[in-house]
Amino acid sequence: MTVLHSIFAVLSAIILFIYGLQGFSRELQAAGGAALQSWLERVTKNRMLGFSIGAFATVFVQSSSAITSLTVALVDASVLSFRASLSVLLGANVGTTVTAWLVAFKLTEIGPIFIVLGALISATYKRMAILGKAIFYFGLIFFALDLISAALKPISALPIFIEWISLAGVPILGILIGFVFTAIVQSSSVTTGVAILLSQQGVLPAEAAISIVVGANIGSTSTALLASVGMNNTARATAKANFVFNLVGGIIFYPFLQDFGLMIVGWIKDPGMSVAVAHLIFNLTIALFIIILLDWVEPPLHKLLMRPNRD
Repeated sequence: MTVLHSIFAVLSAIILFIYGLQGFSRELQAAGGAALQSWLERVTKNRMLGFSIGAFATVFVQSSSAITSLTVALVDASVLSFRASLSVLLGANVGTTVTAWLVAFKLTEIGPIFIVLGALISATYKRMAILGKAIFYFGLIFFALDLISAALKPISALPIFIEWISLAGVPILGILIGFVFTAIVQSSSVTTGVAILLSQQGVLPAEAAISIVVGANIGSTSTALLASVGMNNTARATAKANFVFNLVGGIIFYPFLQDFGLMIVGWIKDPGMSVAVAHLIFNLTIALFIIILLDWVEPPLHKLLMRPNRD
């Protein structure tokens, strides 16, 4: 396989992965979207329940982008208040770490099983077609990750690729790479999955992969920001708050990022697991910190982000 073929193989696998994520999210929302909206309406008045719903909904749908965009839309429709939406957004940031754990545990080989199972259910039981499609797309997500892993191997041996990816060893550059790549593909799961795969292959040091994941967290907010364009001021403020949370988290962690990465790697040993653990610690720490201080954080944040735009 030539280098050009390898590059196109990686890009095709990434596109397939994104397609699987979107398909899985779409089918589950079609099956339970009304119930999900109803849950959000009822429970988000309690900050911890709102946080839990945001986390579990993201785990269920396998897309923080879908949950944050839905949250912004519900704020725009005046179903959720600005304050109530913050807990859901923070929960979604924690829920998105599950994909990293599945990749770290090397469960990508389950993909073909779920693809076949989903196809059979869709073809056999017409009343369960939506469930079958959801199972199919779930399998497609991990099948695509397996393809990405295989396609990356010949590319990862190239000196130019090694030189480029080594830039992530500088924390600020790693964060920037994660941010830009996630903003382009509109999925932090793609960025996180690729970073873990590269660390498992020994191409990317786990500490550098952790920097990329932090950048991916910030980049993941771009979906909600784009979704809020044209919505009311409160909905736009909600999307901006999601960006502020992840950006502030990155700024707080940045001075300690290298030492934090080395500590996690020294403790866990396994590169892929190290990245998954660091991803969870980062998101969970920031989320719980803000949840606890929400009574003090929300009023000034609301005042700042609700300022009318100056034309």
